[in-house]
This record gives sequence, C-alpha cells and structure tokens, in this order.
Amino acid sequence: MSGPQIISESPWRGALRRLLGNALATAGALFLILLCLICWLGPKLSPYSQSEQNLELRATAPSAAHWMGTDALGRDIATRVLHGGRVSLLVGLLATGVAVIIGVAYGMVSGLAGGRTDAALMRIVDILYAFPFMTFVIILTVVFGRDFKLLFATIGAVEWLTMARVVRGQVLSLKRQEFITAARSYGARWWHILFRHLLPNVIGPVIIYASLTVPGVMLLEATLSFLGLGIQPPDASWGVLIRDGAEQMENAPWLLIFPGAFFSVTLLALNFLGDGLRDALDPKSLR
Repeated sequence: MSGPQIISESPWRGALRRLLGNALATAGALFLILLCLICWLGPKLSPYSQSEQNLELRATAPSAAHWMGTDALGRDIATRVLHGGRVSLLVGLLATGVAVIIGVAYGMVSGLAGGRTDAALMRIVDILYAFPFMTFVIILTVVFGRDFKLLFATIGAVEWLTMARVVRGQVLSLKRQEFITAARSYGARWWHILFRHLLPNVIGPVIIYASLTVPGVMLLEATLSFLGLGIQPPDASWGVLIRDGAEQMENAPWLLIFPGAFFSVTLLALNFLGDGLRDALDPKSLR
C-alpha cells in the first residue's frame, strides 16, 4: 500500500493564502481597489468639472447638490477630491516604480561586484543619505520644474537609496549560496546570474519594501504640494486640497475634513497592505 500523498504548495501560492488570511491586509487591498475605481470613474460621472467655477456658490457647506460642499471659487469639492486622488495615487505608484528600478539595479550590481566597487557605490549612497532629504527634493523640483510628469521622477530619484541597500544585502547573502557557485562554475555570465538567479530571489523583499514606500511617497508629494512645490493649479492633489483647506479651516472646515479623511484612510490601507505583504512573503516575521 502506498503512503499518503504529500501535495506541495508553491511559495507564491502559500504567500497568497497567508495574505488572504490577513483580514486587515485584505480589507486594505479591497479598499484601495474600490478607491481606484471611484477616483477613475467618479470625475467622469460627476456633473461638475474639477476646475469649473461658480462664484455664486463660494464656500458653501455640503448639500444635496454638492455633498462635500464647494471651495472659495465655487468648485465642487467631491469632484476635486476624486480627481486629486487620481493624481496622488498616480504619483505614489509611478515614483515608487522609479525608485524600484534604480534601487534594484544599483543594489544588485553593487552586491554582485563586491570588493572596492561595492564599497565605492555604497559610499555614494551614504553621501546622499547625509544630504538633507527634503532640501534635495526641493532643489530637484526647482531645477527641473514643477511639471506633473517630472514630479514622480524627482521623488523617485531620491527614494531609491533604502531600496538599493535592501537589495544589496539580499544579493550579498545569495551570492554565497551553492546555486550561484554552481552557475559560475558552468561559466554563466554576470548578467545571466543577475537576471536568472538573483533577481527572482530578491523579488519578495522588493515587493514588501515597494508596498511600504508608496504611502511615504504620497506623503512626500502632499508635503511638497502643501509648500507650493508640487502639483500646480488648476490641477489638484490631496496635498493641494489639504493646503487650501488649512487656509480656510475656521470658516469652511469641510474643505480640510474631506481631503484629509480620504488621504488618511488611504495611507492607513496602504500600510495595512504593506504589513500583510511583509508577513505573507516573509513567514519568519510571524515567529
């Protein structure tokens, strides 16, 4: 008689099972999916344009016609909040993508090269870390302009440092493993080792850190917009709306409450999802 069959579970299937078993992470993911749909479809279905002004309805409280009220120029806040959500989410995702591409490439090359090359590349990272972070972003924003297309590239260009360190640490650990030694003994080229053996094994930590980077990038964009260095009128992001609301907080508190609530809940959902991905892709963190 044959013994019981053991059905093996792939690492990615196991990670998905653990992620779906995390109630907070699942709720965060569902909220973000719903938010993206609302932000994408909402402005298209709204009877108002995000830049449409009606001076007769300046700073009116929430009503049936404008259920989040209007701002000082009579623009519908609900439409502007949803349109601003598009911008904030897009900046967060694209800037994180830029940071991932630069950080992964830099960290993998540094870790695989080792020796003096690794030391020189890491000293560059240390020097950039020592430079005031916000000052560096402001300088890049002023030099390259405040165009929306350049904003995510500017933020991503300074968010890759920690990613590079994370990837380098993983590569330093992996390149001592037997499968890397075997690949080198068979004469595999360095690029083959990078893309065929090392990259698939660092995807997990990269996904974890990237998911935790998105809320930080969105917060940075909101800070820049609050200081007037981010998204420029007539476009809006949640940071711009929060800045405008803060200026009129005493007379029209709804201008601050609604964008602030959307922004806060979104950051909370992103952090829940990031923590869930960390636990799912790195089961050791649960011990």
